[in-house]
Amino acid sequence: MKIDLHIHSKNGSDGRWELGDIFAEASRRGITFLSITDHDSLKGQQEAMALAAKYTLRYISGIELNVTLTHPAYTGGKAVSLDFLGYGFAIDNDPLNRKLEELRDYRQKRALQILENINHEFRKEGRPDLTHEDLEAIQASVDGSFGRPHIASYLITRGVVATKQEAFDRYLVRCDVPKMPLSLKDASTLIRGAGGKLVLAHPNDSHGTSLAVVARAITDQHEIIRKVMLEHIDGIECWHTRHDTFTSRAYAGFTRMHGLIATGGSDCHQQPVIMGTVAVPDCVAGQFAV
Repeated sequence: MKIDLHIHSKNGSDGRWELGDIFAEASRRGITFLSITDHDSLKGQQEAMALAAKYTLRYISGIELNVTLTHPAYTGGKAVSLDFLGYGFAIDNDPLNRKLEELRDYRQKRALQILENINHEFRKEGRPDLTHEDLEAIQASVDGSFGRPHIASYLITRGVVATKQEAFDRYLVRCDVPKMPLSLKDASTLIRGAGGKLVLAHPNDSHGTSLAVVARAITDQHEIIRKVMLEHIDGIECWHTRHDTFTSRAYAGFTRMHGLIATGGSDCHQQPVIMGTVAVPDCVAGQFAV
């Protein structure tokens, strides 16, 4: 069995491919159990379920939520962003959808402020401001949640930068505006209230929003989970593109010790197309009644 429970789409967030292309490729690659986990968005879930039925694939509803963690002992009181995956929830749940709408509205306001901050940098460089027409052009490229990667892509098309990394290095880091905070407790209440399970995503991903930014040693990460997260989560993403074998084994053992589910996926944004490349054990599928 080939499993991938962490895939992003263009329909709901920052993937490059439409859902139809994703499912066609998943079928071609022999993936038999998957989940679309777009950022703060359920936009593609209904279509994903229909496509899964078309290709006779096992599917579970999914989402990736960005959570703000603040703890005096572990973050020094500073806000740290962590990602959590929700699985198996009712996609028509009212409280969940209302919160996602609130997060989308805030993303829009945040994007406008980021653009104004970029204009401030442009003026120092003698560049013309980004205008309302530029904003409309960026929005036209967004199918899901509006975020900094969309602005980065637009700066490339404008010839301001050559790559997304350059866009972040030169503008998007210094011009950033804080995201709307979502606490771990609230994220847990939303997902569990919709009948789903909340899973800590890629805990030791040194390049992402993970516990690796708080503690490098996995034993220290485990301690944070025990002290701060256990009552709010149902599982941990053990197998991930940027987890080595030692990390995966350590986290799989941790989930067994604490009665948590263990999940895995590629975190594929189709840049490049890596879905199905993470060796997720067959036993992961048995944790979900689908």
